[in-house]
Amino acid sequence: MIDVTLLPRLGACCLLGLLLATGSAPAAERPNFVFFLVDDLGWADVGCFGSTFYETPNIDALCASGMKFTQGYAACPVCSPTRASILTGRHPVRVDITDWIPGNAAGRTAGAKFLHVEDRDNLALEEVTIAELLRQNGYQTFFAGKWHLGDKGHWPTDQGFDINIGGCDKGSPPGGYYAPWNNPNLEAREKDEYLTERLTEESLKFLRQRETQKPFLLYLSYYNVHTPITAYRKRIDHFVQKARRTFTDPTPVGQEHAGQSRLRQDFPDYASMIAAVDDSVGAVLGELDKLRLTDNTVVIFFSDNGGLCTLGRPGPTSNLPLRSGKGWLYEGGVREPMIVRAPGVARPGAVCETPVVSMDFAPTMLELAGLPAEPELHADGVSLVPLLRGERLPERKFYWHYPHYHGSTWTPGASIRDGKWKLIEFYHLDKVELYNLDDDPGERRELSQAHPDKTRELRDALRAWQQQLAARMPQPIP
Repeated sequence: MIDVTLLPRLGACCLLGLLLATGSAPAAERPNFVFFLVDDLGWADVGCFGSTFYETPNIDALCASGMKFTQGYAACPVCSPTRASILTGRHPVRVDITDWIPGNAAGRTAGAKFLHVEDRDNLALEEVTIAELLRQNGYQTFFAGKWHLGDKGHWPTDQGFDINIGGCDKGSPPGGYYAPWNNPNLEAREKDEYLTERLTEESLKFLRQRETQKPFLLYLSYYNVHTPITAYRKRIDHFVQKARRTFTDPTPVGQEHAGQSRLRQDFPDYASMIAAVDDSVGAVLGELDKLRLTDNTVVIFFSDNGGLCTLGRPGPTSNLPLRSGKGWLYEGGVREPMIVRAPGVARPGAVCETPVVSMDFAPTMLELAGLPAEPELHADGVSLVPLLRGERLPERKFYWHYPHYHGSTWTPGASIRDGKWKLIEFYHLDKVELYNLDDDPGERRELSQAHPDKTRELRDALRAWQQQLAARMPQPIP
């Protein structure tokens, strides 16, 4: 047991590390959690990950004060499956949510060869979320923003959250970003109220009015920067002027199979939406400072899939140097900007290049909270605490299963990463592609013919994994 008489002398920053060392802690001494989940934010959409046109000073400051993960992966290139994986620590295949809810039926895709793969339209109530586990152990749990894991009866308050502000079945903001919106769990207070500002205000209100004797989970899940791309009026003029000063030629566009990809970050409306998120992150972190909660609060920043780069026309952002974006199993579709600030555990400014995945968040939060691991629940994730401490984790294989047609012009497929090697299987196109990510993170040099043995090995491993998890495979249209 910790000698509580030492706590004032230890300081909150050292306290978290001490709790981890002891393996358990009373609820009042456990760290708080703030989880920022941005919708459709690309890997290169923030300054600390390379953007020069978009401006994210608050996110960059968070990055400097925590650990930057350069190879943080979403479990799927679209939203609902990744959201389920974060909450449960389980692969989308295991929870049977492999597409955005309700998904894009194959019949709506011209030239489709496969039937629509049916999956769940909600996160099953039998699944145990990290919010439920934390609440069972004395945490207050607050959710604000995009849910997209089921309609009424499967909302955040049915999955472990005490409070739900704005979470419903919709993926896009119902009614748009400016009031009057049409959200069953958030009533506008005034005309033209901006959604992200309101979600931020509700989050700050929770921090001020919470039960101070209990730890908390604040899960702020932005609708930004999902379509409809809508300029944030307070910041748009700045980016319009910046674009005029910076660019003199038309936006470059590249072909991606049947789609087109934007090859430069230069869209002012999108930049202003990112700025709205950055303002919000700054406000929440500032409130933690004001309430003297910073030293005992773990902050996580992540996105649910890659930036929307590729469509039948160019998308609103570019993920270069990564290839393609949302909806695709190239790196631009699944690699995310990921930051974890864990005071007393992770060294400020540290960079981790080890590949990790969204199923890892739940077991990581349990360990940081000093709670027992739940390996049977979190079957596909591991705790990242060793990495936060600067230690190593055993190498793992990573699998993606996206057997659906998507509006990005993606067609059904799956992929596997094993060390430096990544294989993508395209069912609709009846081909595979192999890449060496160490030498070619942009996936430009296809190597399946040059390395047939490695191609066969990875293809067999991917199929074995799919069989093991009973993954639903696409069936040909009769």
